[in-house]
Amino acid sequence: MLSEPVLTARREDGRDVPLLVWRAERPLRAVSSAPLGGGIGVRRWVVNATVPMSYDRDDPAAHLAELADRLGLDGPGVGLLTGVDVAEVVARTDAGVRVWATVGLGTPVWAAEPAPAALARRAGGVQRVGTVNLVAYVPARLGDAALVNAVATATEAKAQAIAGLGVPGTGTPTDAVTVLCPPDGPESAYGGPRSAWGAPLARAVHAAVTAGGAGTVVPWSDRPAG
Repeated sequence: MLSEPVLTARREDGRDVPLLVWRAERPLRAVSSAPLGGGIGVRRWVVNATVPMSYDRDDPAAHLAELADRLGLDGPGVGLLTGVDVAEVVARTDAGVRVWATVGLGTPVWAAEPAPAALARRAGGVQRVGTVNLVAYVPARLGDAALVNAVATATEAKAQAIAGLGVPGTGTPTDAVTVLCPPDGPESAYGGPRSAWGAPLARAVHAAVTAGGAGTVVPWSDRPAG
């Protein structure tokens, strides 16, 4: 079982910077696209850390490992970064599947953008950073293929929610997905949107991203200190 996230903070550059921490009662199977703990494997915790819009470290995995060490987190885990205030996390549950989303849509992009437009976008200088981070817990063991399929399902549901919000894009350049499940029990072979666990995963992701993206999200570092 994955705990509800705990909101805490670390001191950086004279400010208390928020982060969320999930702990597992026992090691869980996971698939993730996160900078720390990405891939498929056993994970014990998840951290989703707010960073300022000026963040420019080229070693995010090492930074996240430092944060985990400060928090006393042992063993392998998953680390995510976002410019969104993670205190604004949105949680949704559907048929036992739990999803938490931090939603920043400041830089929407189309996944398949023509090359000239993509180059022009990159050459245009600094843009508003936007990140949608998804953390999901499925209460049944998923096989490797089902875990990969679950990431695709969550991403499709996120894109559907973004379309429903009228945002011109399928996501942002820095979105990340993490799906966790128990390491034992009968194995589910499928994670697609019409599978037993993919369907509630899709609904929960869609609901969380829709709710999180409905209002104006102000980057954490754009807010007055204190």
